[in-house]
Amino acid sequence: MPNLNPIPHLLTFRRARFLPLALAACLVSITTQAQQQPTVTAQDYAHAEQFMSYNTQPLVDHAMGEPNWLDNDRFWYRTLTAQGSEYVLVDPARKTRTVSASPPVAPTPAKAQKKPNDRNEVVSPDGRLAAYIQDYNLWVRNTKTDQKTQLTTDGVKDYGYATDNAGWSSSDRPVLRWSPDSRKIATFQQDQRKVGDMYLVTTNVGHPTLKSWKYPLPGDKDIITIERVIVDVNPAKVVRLQLPPDPHRGTLSDDISSSGTFDDVDWSADAKQLAFVSTSRDHKEEKFRIADAQTGAVREVFEEKVATQYESGQGAINWAYLPKSKEIIWYSERDDWGHLYLYDATTGKVKHQITKGNWVVTQLVKIDEQKRQLYFLADGREPGNPYFTHLYRIGLDGKGLTLLTPEKGNHRIEFSPSGRYFVDTYSQPNVPPVSVLRNLDGKLLLTLEKTDISRLVATGWKAPTPILVKSHDGQLDLHGLLFTPTKLDPSRKYPVIDYIYPGPQGGSVGSWSFLAARGDNQALAELGFVVVVLEGSCNPLRSKSYHDACYGNMAENTLSDQVVGIKQLAQKYPYFDLDRVGIWGHSGGGYATAAAMFRYPDFFKVGISESGNHENRNYEDDWGERYIGLLTAQDNGASNYDNQANAVSAKNLKGKLMLAHGMMDNNVPPYNTLLVVDALTKANKSYDLVIFPNATHGYGQDSPYMTRRRWDYFVQNLAGATPPHDYQMQPKPDPRTAGR
Repeated sequence: MPNLNPIPHLLTFRRARFLPLALAACLVSITTQAQQQPTVTAQDYAHAEQFMSYNTQPLVDHAMGEPNWLDNDRFWYRTLTAQGSEYVLVDPARKTRTVSASPPVAPTPAKAQKKPNDRNEVVSPDGRLAAYIQDYNLWVRNTKTDQKTQLTTDGVKDYGYATDNAGWSSSDRPVLRWSPDSRKIATFQQDQRKVGDMYLVTTNVGHPTLKSWKYPLPGDKDIITIERVIVDVNPAKVVRLQLPPDPHRGTLSDDISSSGTFDDVDWSADAKQLAFVSTSRDHKEEKFRIADAQTGAVREVFEEKVATQYESGQGAINWAYLPKSKEIIWYSERDDWGHLYLYDATTGKVKHQITKGNWVVTQLVKIDEQKRQLYFLADGREPGNPYFTHLYRIGLDGKGLTLLTPEKGNHRIEFSPSGRYFVDTYSQPNVPPVSVLRNLDGKLLLTLEKTDISRLVATGWKAPTPILVKSHDGQLDLHGLLFTPTKLDPSRKYPVIDYIYPGPQGGSVGSWSFLAARGDNQALAELGFVVVVLEGSCNPLRSKSYHDACYGNMAENTLSDQVVGIKQLAQKYPYFDLDRVGIWGHSGGGYATAAAMFRYPDFFKVGISESGNHENRNYEDDWGERYIGLLTAQDNGASNYDNQANAVSAKNLKGKLMLAHGMMDNNVPPYNTLLVVDALTKANKSYDLVIFPNATHGYGQDSPYMTRRRWDYFVQNLAGATPPHDYQMQPKPDPRTAGR
């Protein structure tokens, strides 16, 4: 039956008539907006890429290569020039430096045939034996005859000798320490039989491959433990130390071989005693012990307990056993600064403090027992940047403190085999390196190299600007670096990118020495941003209270310092646009980036979170239990880890967030990011996700793609511009070293 009411037909007619007009107007508006949106071209990206390390480093000349030590403390090194390579032979005794076009010393053939297992062997001090693992047991190989001898027999899967597994790091190389006489080996039987597994699965055509390994988590009842043993080589005999198993912990980090050898053990010169330190599961208790190498009897000398976590310095174990004088050099932050103390090894009592002051010892590098002097690296004693490292000498009595490297800058030191000389390379983030040779008194013997960056500067390159701001509470000086476009227009407003790595085991800046490129910080600046890299409180290399500021609350991530610091910089540099602030970071920086987007959603507008440990209940046990504490239940049924998980606050997201992860990441398992993805989905929040199906933590060959996606994301969402389509990054080796 026809509809006799004309009104609906009239409405339909009017809609049909006016809809195309409205649509046309909308399209015109969209077209106009598209025309107004700036475009970043492939040429712009190519220009920015010239500031990546693979393009800047080949323009740096006369940087000193690693010294190759010969007899009588002579050494040679390679330095790269604009023409290619030079080889320099140095004789410290004669104070001579001879340049040649080829290596001054031809490589000598190995006396024994190279074996496939060589890289997984640890050679004895006398060079006659090489220890290795076979079928979970410890073996030695005679390097001359190739005869093999089995030293242990009861090693089995997950209960092997000298095996290496820190959860996030593992190796087939044995973890052990040879005695000075090459007759004994200090090692352990690692027990992970009851430890939970972590799983990853490959992506491929056909059946995937399951990767499974022992990976304890915070709160697990069972973690990896070590049963300490001393192994006699000839005849083979295992002496078990008479004490319960120790947690798989070290004073330096969450790996008992993080310095490259079996950490926290020290043989006496006669190999009759083994000094070692046992670390508690939560890193709050350290016990110094001495074992009888023949019987396995253990004497506890002293212990140190701390309220948060014990720190033993940076990069090396900073304690030493001096059996001749029956003394111990010990590292402690008990006066809020990392310093060295002298203990009586018989009584376990402190004799006196060796170093003092509002500065921090970072490494104990050499001990002269005869002269009763020690050499150490320290930060913050000299005026200026507190992160610059210098070398010092002091008597064991705490007297005669002497600065051996007076030049301003960050000093890297390498001693000669005899210990009579050292090579000193010093620089600043904005000052290229100088390498010199000194004697033990710090006297300058030879200038080895002065790094030449004239070819680099000629391309328009410029160094980052050191910056200084106050912490969020206004009490502390915070240092960092600022990257701005080489053609900065101060009258413009530039979006801000905050690059963050909050530690607590490191910092955003990383090395404070000169680098021709620091990631893609300057490259991003060339695309029209200002990039801030700020060392917030909670990072190491300052006082203990500074480092512990985030203890138990890693979600703080120095974020309050970052926000306040950027606001201070905007007052000094009016070209900062505080309405357009972005942030990005990798690993711990990925965790901090997501936390910033969720906890400061009105300040940070765009974030890129790569490989973040967003849920520390899903990250290896030792990191969280060291810096957050043992997982404990609270009165409300939650744990002290719950509120530090990024998924909890994901509902607060307002800006644009990209998450990225490698699906074969055996450091930070990808489930950390997927938990955040799940929370964002449930909260109906939009996000972007980049997955690398077979990549590990650092993305490997997929890294250039991630760099390009990072540039695209900031260009489009923070700068409001259109990036070039699928720009191809072009990493390449230094042509001066290609093929070598």
